[in-house]
Amino acid sequence: MFEHFKEEFISFLKSRMVLPIIFFMIVGIVLVARIFHLQIIKGEEYVNNYELKIIREKSIDGIRGNIYDRNGYLLAYNVLSYDVNMEDVFESGKSKNMKLNKTIYDVYNILRKNGDDFNTDFKIYVNENDEYAFNVEGTQLQRFLADIYGYKKTTEMTYEQKNSTPEDVIDYFCDRKKYAIGYYENPNDKNTFVVGGGYTKEEIVKIVSVRYALSLKGYQKYMGTTIASGISEKSVTSILEHEDTLPGVTINQKSVRKYNDPLYFSQIIGYTGMISQEEYDQYSQYDDDYTLNDYVGKTGIEYSQEAYLKGIKGKETVYVDVVGKVLDSTKTKEEKTGNDIYLSVDRDLQIAIYDLLEQRIAGILVSKIDNIKEFTMTENTKQSDIKIPIDDVYFQLINNNVINLNHISEPYASETEKAVYESFLQRQDAVFEELNRELYEDNPKAYKNLSKEYQVYQSFIVNYLMSENVKILDKDLIDTEDEMYKAWSIDETISLKDYLTYCINMNWVNVNNLNLNRKYSDTQEIYDAIINITFEKLRNNKDFSKKIYKYMISGNYISGRQLCIILYDQNIIDVSESEISALKNGRISAYAFMTGLIKDLKITPAQLALEPCSGSCVVTDVTNGDVLALVSYPSYDNNRLANSDNNYLAALNNDYSRPLWNYATQYRSAPGSTFKIVSSVAGLEENVIDMNSTIQCTGVFDKLKGTTHLCWISPGAHGNLTVQKAIAHSCNCFFYEVGYRLSNDGGYYNPELGIERMYKYADMFGLSEKSGVEIAESEPNVSDDLPVASMIGQGTHAYTTVGLSRYVTAVANRGTVYNLTLIDKIYDSKGDLYIDNSAEVRNFITLDNSEWNMLQKGMREVIESKAYFDYDLEVAGKTGTAQEAWNEACHALFISFAPYSNPEISVTVRIMNGYDSNNAAQVAKDVYAYYYGIKDSAELINGEAVTPINNGAAGD
Repeated sequence: MFEHFKEEFISFLKSRMVLPIIFFMIVGIVLVARIFHLQIIKGEEYVNNYELKIIREKSIDGIRGNIYDRNGYLLAYNVLSYDVNMEDVFESGKSKNMKLNKTIYDVYNILRKNGDDFNTDFKIYVNENDEYAFNVEGTQLQRFLADIYGYKKTTEMTYEQKNSTPEDVIDYFCDRKKYAIGYYENPNDKNTFVVGGGYTKEEIVKIVSVRYALSLKGYQKYMGTTIASGISEKSVTSILEHEDTLPGVTINQKSVRKYNDPLYFSQIIGYTGMISQEEYDQYSQYDDDYTLNDYVGKTGIEYSQEAYLKGIKGKETVYVDVVGKVLDSTKTKEEKTGNDIYLSVDRDLQIAIYDLLEQRIAGILVSKIDNIKEFTMTENTKQSDIKIPIDDVYFQLINNNVINLNHISEPYASETEKAVYESFLQRQDAVFEELNRELYEDNPKAYKNLSKEYQVYQSFIVNYLMSENVKILDKDLIDTEDEMYKAWSIDETISLKDYLTYCINMNWVNVNNLNLNRKYSDTQEIYDAIINITFEKLRNNKDFSKKIYKYMISGNYISGRQLCIILYDQNIIDVSESEISALKNGRISAYAFMTGLIKDLKITPAQLALEPCSGSCVVTDVTNGDVLALVSYPSYDNNRLANSDNNYLAALNNDYSRPLWNYATQYRSAPGSTFKIVSSVAGLEENVIDMNSTIQCTGVFDKLKGTTHLCWISPGAHGNLTVQKAIAHSCNCFFYEVGYRLSNDGGYYNPELGIERMYKYADMFGLSEKSGVEIAESEPNVSDDLPVASMIGQGTHAYTTVGLSRYVTAVANRGTVYNLTLIDKIYDSKGDLYIDNSAEVRNFITLDNSEWNMLQKGMREVIESKAYFDYDLEVAGKTGTAQEAWNEACHALFISFAPYSNPEISVTVRIMNGYDSNNAAQVAKDVYAYYYGIKDSAELINGEAVTPINNGAAGD
């Protein structure tokens, strides 16, 4: 039977029908295979033993619009670059974590080798002490922790979760039940897992940051996450070469933001960065185009004008294989470019003012540095006489990270660096030995009986134990009304040993962060653990080391000469061999060398972060409310923040000069005597004075019981003054009397009435609200107390520079109060005008022309008394000196406009701790000289500190 079947089958094969049948069988097999290889419905997968192919819709980013200055100079634009995209393509199982972690680790090593890095928005980093640290605090930190632990509300967290240290968070992620970052000592025993084993802290943070970013899209299978942007071609090549061993990792071409003149414009333009979960939740409510891979404006114009600048996304259909590799793509919707924004700001003017500010601040600094080791401020010391000891300058080279402390401990350090480091190690040992002796002494000294040096060390220890990154002392549990707490923090009558012991007994210590071996420990064991951990951490703590360096400088353990040589050895300064040789050989003193560096701006006020080190200037077109320049010194490079340089961000946050702070729009201070124009109008309009009435200045105002106010000219006096002359001479007593009269309520002194009347006119000049500029601005505060002091710009007044600029703009144009603007025009992607912007008018101030004439004439007379305004341009202005603390130099302020007879622009200047208002006025003098071409720009801006002119006439 079998033989019969065999013969029939052979006969069939020989027949002519066999070829067509075989052909159709092959076609059928191919079609079936093709069906299994493709998906028809988005998100559905078909798998066989050969390959997985997925169809998905992918968005194509619309190009962000450019930003220009008013004259068309390009300030912000886009360039094509490469991003690294990663998907979680690993199947669940025991080996998933290991494979995913290894892939991230391999990508990180490729990037690091080529100078690139991840750019995930993770709130933990490794600080200079090689410790995990949060880069947010307060409510932001609590929101981050709640997100990590999976809570919608921060109030839902447990006590332990709310008080998590950065190390707690990292350990939580590294745990074998979470991301399993580490290794097993015995692969067959899950209890032998070593959390974080095999990786450095930096590597752990990088892996956790990517894993966390991927987890935010865990609900969207095959939705990739951008983990690095703007990477180098070397990184691109290396990743592509290893793509077979980097599953889920792909390279995408994308546009990244670039900025011209970053130092000068970053405070206005801001920067872009990867969208955070919070931003995504906010934006996606009204625009479903946003994804968690998008870059959005973070600060400045980039943030406030996000809706105009962002492009419209396109769409494409993409075919990828199982490891995310793109096989084919088809565009289904074209992307569109965002709108271009033209600012009202003049690029050249902005740059010039920044440089002029720096030169003037450096000049003030040099004039106040004295070749002394210490300056003692007393209550009788005039603030204008405050000196800066040269030792403070030397210390700031270390304290503000001008000198790299890590470098001096390296084997390749210079001989001078090695000598300084050896001295430091010896002194460090001595400090810890003394601290240990005091902390274990039977009868330790009360805090107030310690030397100043050891008071500093012990205060540091307590603050360190309470810090967000340590949380051994829980400040939320500490009872600040407790008598022992007051004895430590206020009366200083107990020792640190006694205070820590009391904290332990009162359960103010978070024992979970002490790594105790036993669940229950006695007071001494806990105390010992606190001291051991503290000493172990502080030996490598840069901030504590800086405290030791401070007293090494004052104690002559290291010299200013050595520190100046280290500046040269570390290539921080550019000086000739002959100059450094003269320093080494003693032909030039360290004091002369250091002050010479500041004069030549080879070391800047921003680097030293001594007072003064910051300033601001705003210039407006008084005819229309356009902001022509808005300058904040110091500043930063927004290109580095746009590319998520987390180390740079950490450095900026730790910089004592606060370069991220916009001193023109965010810093507030009392306005000083610049407020006297408002005070004049209030007195006139409320009929407590008229333009011809006089008030006698005796140098003292004593009508308030128990309080005596002095005029700046005291013990001298101005005599009888009209309001115009009171403005011109900035007489305090005149305006004290105006404030007193405004508070007169039927013969009784009513301070509430005085404040109410004053507020009316401050509001009239726009000082009660933000100025209107399209970037972050602090709320102003019109004084709500002390009407007499408030009339000279003290009290509780607090205004930004840009707020004062709006005020003087209204004075210059005689009553038009604008909501100032930084935006001139907006053009669409086709180049057509979309918005022709202009400043809105907030309100009009109606005064008699004679009153405006008098106010402006008084301001003109202020300038006529300043000998340093030595050119023909007629400027009108008002100086102001604002005291903030009795032991610090006053703030220097100046408001002004020009030309006096037909005002065109206003210039407002503030130098924080600038000593004398004349210093601010001299900056404005330079600005006018530049703007009107009175002096050659090369003569004005020569890269050298400008010595301030001490003007004897008219004070504040």
